[in-house]
This record gives sequence, C-alpha cells and structure tokens, in this order.
Amino acid sequence: DNVGDNVGDVAGMGSDLFGSFAEATCAALVVASNSPTLIAAGGWSGLMFPVTISAGGVIVCLLCSFVATNIMPVKHEADIETVLKVQLGLTTLVLTPVIYALAALFLPSTFELSRVADPTISFDFTPLKAWACVISGLWSGCTIGFITEYYTSH
Repeated sequence: DNVGDNVGDVAGMGSDLFGSFAEATCAALVVASNSPTLIAAGGWSGLMFPVTISAGGVIVCLLCSFVATNIMPVKHEADIETVLKVQLGLTTLVLTPVIYALAALFLPSTFELSRVADPTISFDFTPLKAWACVISGLWSGCTIGFITEYYTSH
C-alpha cells in the first residue's frame, strides 16, 4: 500500500512540475509576442527564445546524466545523495554558458519588452540582459535545491 502511495505522490509532483514548466514557457511566449521590436528584429527565432531555453536544458540534462550512469554511478545507497548533488550542480554550471550562446544566437542585439498590463511602459533589452534574467532563475533554483536538501536531510 505504501508503494502505491509513493508512486502516486511522485506522479503527482511530476505532473505539477510539468504544469509549472509549461505555464512559465507559455507566459514567456506571451511576453515575447507583445514586443514589436523583438518580432521585427529577431523574427521567429527571437520569439522562440523561451522554447530554445527549454530545449537546451533538455540536451544539457541528457549529457549530464552520462555522469550519473557512467562516470559516477550509484553503487551503494549512500552514493545517491552525492550523485544527485553533482547532477544538480553540474547541470546548472553547464547550462549557464549554453543559455548565453542561445541568447546571442536567437535574440537581436537590442529589443524592447513592454509591460503586458501597460504597453506604454517598456524596457530596453540586450541578449546579455536576457541571459542575466534567465540565469538568475537558474542559479536561484539550484541554490534553493541545495538549501532545501540540506535542511530536510540533516
């Protein structure tokens, strides 16, 4: 009975995470679509930048999973925590320059993003500023993951 409860809990958490991921991607697409300068200067590739972040993350995760399966495989129960920490840190480290490359490739050199609620207010952006926004979330998530793991395990 406990196994069934755990499977249900994990499946529920996975669907919650996927829902949040999809909603965040859709929200970023809505914000991008409200930028005439991004669409004019960046075209389809500028508009699809949020999707490229997700795609880059999937590829980096697949490459970093090689570490857990071949370089540092789990041999004992005590190894699980260490391997998961290495995976989280390594993926964050590798994804940081990948996101910069994606921003440089897919975004125009300058563009404006307007507030959705008030389109008269806009902000000037560059690929570097967009990269900084994305990695602040990336590194915040990594930090929250490590802090949460520390306080729930020790």
